[in-house]
Amino acid sequence: MIAELGHYALILALALALVQSVLPVWGSRTGDDALMGTAAPVALAQALFVSLSFAALTWAYVTSDFSVANVYENSHSAKPLIYKISGVWGNHEGSMMLWVLILALFGGLVAVFGKNLPQSLKANVLAVQAWVALAFLLFILLTSNPFLRLDPAPIEGRDLNPILQDVGLAIHPPLLYFGYVGFSICFAFAVAALIDGRLDAAWARWVRPWALTAWIFLTLGIAMGSYWAYYELGWGGWWFWDPVENASFMPWLIGTALIHSAVVMEKREALKVWTVLLAILAFSLSLLGTFLVRSGVLTSVHSFATDPARGVFILAILVLFIGGSLSLYAWRAPTLKQGGLFAPVSREGALVLNNLFLSAACAAVLVGTLYPLALESITGEKISVGAPFFNSTFVPLMIPLLIAMPFGPLLAWKRGDLLGVVQRLLVAIAAAVFTTGILLALVTGGSVLAPLAVGLAVFIIVGALADLAERAALWRVPLKVSFARARGLPRSAWGTAFAHIGMGLVILGIVGDSAWKSEVVQRVKIGESVSISDYTLTLESLFPRNGPNYQEGVARFTVSRNGKTIGTVEPSRRIFLARRMPTTEAALLTHGFSQLYIAPGETFTENSIDVRIYDKPLVLWIWLGCLVMVAGGGLSLSDRRYRIGAPRTAKMRSATLQPAE
Repeated sequence: MIAELGHYALILALALALVQSVLPVWGSRTGDDALMGTAAPVALAQALFVSLSFAALTWAYVTSDFSVANVYENSHSAKPLIYKISGVWGNHEGSMMLWVLILALFGGLVAVFGKNLPQSLKANVLAVQAWVALAFLLFILLTSNPFLRLDPAPIEGRDLNPILQDVGLAIHPPLLYFGYVGFSICFAFAVAALIDGRLDAAWARWVRPWALTAWIFLTLGIAMGSYWAYYELGWGGWWFWDPVENASFMPWLIGTALIHSAVVMEKREALKVWTVLLAILAFSLSLLGTFLVRSGVLTSVHSFATDPARGVFILAILVLFIGGSLSLYAWRAPTLKQGGLFAPVSREGALVLNNLFLSAACAAVLVGTLYPLALESITGEKISVGAPFFNSTFVPLMIPLLIAMPFGPLLAWKRGDLLGVVQRLLVAIAAAVFTTGILLALVTGGSVLAPLAVGLAVFIIVGALADLAERAALWRVPLKVSFARARGLPRSAWGTAFAHIGMGLVILGIVGDSAWKSEVVQRVKIGESVSISDYTLTLESLFPRNGPNYQEGVARFTVSRNGKTIGTVEPSRRIFLARRMPTTEAALLTHGFSQLYIAPGETFTENSIDVRIYDKPLVLWIWLGCLVMVAGGGLSLSDRRYRIGAPRTAKMRSATLQPAE
């Protein structure tokens, strides 16, 4: 009965999305306040019914209702509760339900927090959001219904894919989807602005918090997925340029450009064309990621669907929304007034440079991701594009961007003094040169370019601190006054510094792991030892252990450093009973910001085991740096301007689409 109620709630949500997609737009075109006023309550009602439907599916998983086909295919009564819940989105149908749930929740948030929006713009934004919801609700009900019944009901389920039975994979998809779907609000604002004829600094202030929210969640989702792949898949890597990884990385790159472009538009009413295009592209790339994962064109640990009918349906959604929005943009863009002029050497110029390099880097990733698929569809030839291509195209585009990063916040608006900025960055430059020189002199092994990359990371970190010091007038006024000025800085200034520092930390982690890691692959018998770097690992015992729905063989190692025992690790090989599928459970021993990584091989006998051991210097900075970037985004999001919102009154300058000057 619960499943039928969930299905009925989904149908009601579809009907509400249809109402929301038509009446507010009609009211906006005719000036009917009553019709425009339906947008917010209908959006809230749609969010309510989608939530009820998702709750019904979750209840079916928690209670192990195997009469529901989706639960039978992806759950098991012996599975821990957390994985019963995460199993809801650990499959195609459930993940689409999660997508629509988050989409509806974002629409509800706009309805609640959009009180300062002009009524016409708010109506159009919620209508565009409903168009997207309508398409995906139709997709679920017609091709991916999660509430289909089995008769007779099986006694037991087939269990969730074992590699998805992990805390990281319980958290990763919701975070990623909040990022993906969050950009739908930016998309809706962009399309609504093009329809409504309102595009000004206030519009940028309305869009930027939603872009920041989506960017924060997408950063967390990518970081969580990277760390899950690192410790769960047993390869010891944190990024593989997998096409589905790329599908989440591309919206992140464009979303980063969107946030910076919105700053210029908010401050100077410039880069309107850029900002609207980036808002459209960010969500378009999110839709492209959805197509890649669920169309069956990719084979990946991330992908779910292999049904061509589903792929065709999602492709139609892709063509409709991407093609339609870009066509609207092409029609309206020439009429956009460009706004204030600025010199190339200025903060606006630095942000334009930022957008150009981020967009070019995204294009490089897009080509490397789609080219093999296009070639196979045209010629039937299968090729793979891996790290060598991406490293040779993506990295060179990022280096000048990273070098320019500390300069941007220190440049003045409209016209900047480059020489003056260099003088204010002398401490950062000196720190970078000193660090590079020390590493070149003392560190052996690894790439010759690694010390230069570390120097670049130090330059970014100290440059961000230099910006804060400059704003606080550090050393130019008494310390008490400097601290007072620092406390009074806008949170967005602190957010920018934190985000840049986080990027510097990520670079440190990448360089440390890529250039200076050590690796040993060896078969070890009980009582034997393996040495790597300054560490010695001794195999103490091999023993079986039972879990709730799996059996595992465990290897216990004692780890010592310079003759002193510092810990015990237990890597294992698991067999999940329902699917008889093995997984590798690597063991991690953290020392400082580095880790020892121990992964068992396939050979696992009574007295010996194959083992792969890595010493990974500074690797934790990769994910800690991501958290610092997220903290920076959160600080910016909490800035007073966004808590208050853009003015509602009619006194602010009216912005309409005007002929280009």
